[in-house]
Amino acid sequence: MRVLSGGDMLVPCKVWDGDGRVPFEEEALAQMRRVCSLPVVFRHAVLMPDGHVGKGATVGAVIPTTTAIIPAAVGVDIGCGMIAAKTTLRAGDLPQDLRPVRRAIERAVPVGGPGEVGSWPPSQEPPDVERAWEPMRREYERLARRHPDMATRHSPRRQLGTLGTGNHFIEVCLDRDDALWILLHSGSRGAGNRIGTSFAVKARDEMQRRRVSLPDRDLAYLEEGTEVFADYVAAVSWAQSYARVNRELMLAETREGIARGLDRHVEIAGEPVNCHHNYVEREHHFGRDVWVTRKGAVRARSGDLGIIPGSMGARSFIVRGKGNPESFCSCSHGAGRVMSRTEARRRFTVADHERDTAGVECRKDRDVIDETPRAYKRIEDVMSAQADLVDVVAELRQVVCVKG
Repeated sequence: MRVLSGGDMLVPCKVWDGDGRVPFEEEALAQMRRVCSLPVVFRHAVLMPDGHVGKGATVGAVIPTTTAIIPAAVGVDIGCGMIAAKTTLRAGDLPQDLRPVRRAIERAVPVGGPGEVGSWPPSQEPPDVERAWEPMRREYERLARRHPDMATRHSPRRQLGTLGTGNHFIEVCLDRDDALWILLHSGSRGAGNRIGTSFAVKARDEMQRRRVSLPDRDLAYLEEGTEVFADYVAAVSWAQSYARVNRELMLAETREGIARGLDRHVEIAGEPVNCHHNYVEREHHFGRDVWVTRKGAVRARSGDLGIIPGSMGARSFIVRGKGNPESFCSCSHGAGRVMSRTEARRRFTVADHERDTAGVECRKDRDVIDETPRAYKRIEDVMSAQADLVDVVAELRQVVCVKG
């Protein structure tokens, strides 16, 4: 771990870089310096080993603040995270050709972008989705009446239990004992996107109204004691709950899809692990209650279970937190990009992607090149750099990957 300090920084930034083994873009470090120049940041900020350039704040950042929250640091995929569950199946229960299993999952879970493709057809949401939506509906409608600009034109009800696009995925994995796991990554879909976008604009307006100078306009913050702050906390809490339920519903849908693809019963064995990695919560650290924003980081208090996925074709890990106070009890949320999506599409070919995902039943076409394994850091280096933050509980290897 190294420490960034000096210049305009009011607090230092602690960087988990594995004694220099994990690479970081210079702009990612510059972003953290700008974050640490804000007067609302408490004690120190943290950069996880999977850190890379984000919007305003670095992805992989842990940002504790005293009396304010930075909406753009929380991001637009509010509550994005992972769920993982061990099943009763074993490697020997899988056929040699896994394409029917992938196709069955794709039929069971709507996959795709923000429009109609990634939603349930009108009035055809499964009963579990309808039941899950009803307790959320009233609070969403209340917030949307107060802030019409946060309302999405795509129905949050119809997107509940759907995957989305980009780096969201569903995987079938095997652990070292050849037990079969379901692993998936998604968040709050279009509703969370609109909430994040809307309140980031409101924060910038607040900064302009109060004539607060910022090193980056995307570091605009909302301060406690204002109505807009209270509404943001309510909205972000709603989106985080939506995201958690979204993953639970997709886990059930994926289990059913696998069962249909294999034509056999599939059960979940034990309690699933369900964790956010883009979110904000009130927590107690170093003797003070603070707002902790994890923008691409997982809470890792002593005993907390978390999920750190590798890229397509790499390993993923179920971990248990060690409660390291210097990281604000946090760990990485994945491997982390080493290049932009544009650069990955420019640099790699479909043939490269096919070689790097050999043995994994997944899409192998031009449209997923931006998610190819070599666009990411080596998960082994990332895990080694945070050995003081988590212990590995299970190591998983992908055999099926469904991309959004």
